[in-house]
Amino acid sequence: MFRLLWRGNWFIQEKSCKILALMVSARPKNEDGIVANGEASNSKKQITTVDDVLKGLVEWLCTQLEKPSHPSCGLPVAVNCLATCCQQSIQLLYETCLCVWLLSYHEPAIEYLATSRSLPRLVDVVKNSTKEKVVRVVVLTFRNLLSKGSFGAQMVDLGLPQIVESLKAQAWSVEDLLEALGQLEEGLKDNIKKLSSFDKYKQEVLLGHLDWSPMHKDPLFWRDNITSFGENGLQILRVLITILDTSNDPRALAVACFDLSQFIQHHPAGRIIVTDLKAKEQVMKLMNHENAVVTKNALLCIQRLFLGAKYASFLPA
Repeated sequence: MFRLLWRGNWFIQEKSCKILALMVSARPKNEDGIVANGEASNSKKQITTVDDVLKGLVEWLCTQLEKPSHPSCGLPVAVNCLATCCQQSIQLLYETCLCVWLLSYHEPAIEYLATSRSLPRLVDVVKNSTKEKVVRVVVLTFRNLLSKGSFGAQMVDLGLPQIVESLKAQAWSVEDLLEALGQLEEGLKDNIKKLSSFDKYKQEVLLGHLDWSPMHKDPLFWRDNITSFGENGLQILRVLITILDTSNDPRALAVACFDLSQFIQHHPAGRIIVTDLKAKEQVMKLMNHENAVVTKNALLCIQRLFLGAKYASFLPA
């Protein structure tokens, strides 16, 4: 039912909200005189519009965060629904983000935040919102989550460093927002350094778990580490070529093609080395792959292989 709230069809949205409101209001009373949906039993408020329903739902969710009516389901349901609510009116948006900020101090909730769509939605909010109070509470949330689990890597992948840089150039009246932006920027830089280490890249390749982590498209990573690819008899390059021949994962194939193209571009003898390793045959096969991203990166690799390092830099990645 929660998912139906965000369907594009207005009729489904409206009816789903009203049904949810009725379901919540029909829950049994607890011993302390509060109904299980979090509203006082003597409340006379009549919910008639979608905005009213959403506000009532957010109020209920806030109560769930403080005192879950279900010991195991209350918190994850609240987190997931709050993540979805990040697309509403400014005031509701602010209240929703404020709830997520409070959750960022609560360790049990952080695990659910990591597995929900909260972070991408918050990034969209801070990228598109012009309201200082909304931006402030989201930035403070990012600062709290930055050092927790994989949040730092996710923020980098979602392009938050560029967004923070843009936000710092704007005029804000609240000092703690400026301070938080500075701290967030430094923390993201540290994460980029960690994510761009050659040891981490090597581990990713050797395990065959290739993904679009920041290092793959970071020119600085390739310039600083290009000589490391010659270690252990070109081990990393040989593994990348093996992945092209054996993997069924479209993402791994696309990343492997891209990395080979980066090696060709940044290594003075990259074209010769990759040709000697007979990678061209494997890449050529992938030019007819059913996945468009694989095809695109296979084509890029072949173009750079034919052109060499001198002209490869002119090709868009």
